Amino acid sequence: MTGEEVSGPAGPKLIRLVFFIGAGVICTTAINKWREYERNTIIQQQQQQQRVVETHNSSESVTAPKTLK
Repeated sequence: MTGEEVSGPAGPKLIRLVFFIGAGVICTTAINKWREYERNTIIQQQQQQQRVVETHNSSESVTAPKTLK
């Protein structure tokens, strides 16, 4: 043998290619799901912080002393 791969039937090579492509699809899907999860978590945290700030601001405006003229 001179370093060339002995070519066998195309079946096993085709199966390996299909498995490789399938693994790529699965990994890509998992990465996209993870990014979506992280994005949704950040959005929820920002909304909670915004609610806390709005609640804090509304409570300050209610309890703020009024000035007399």
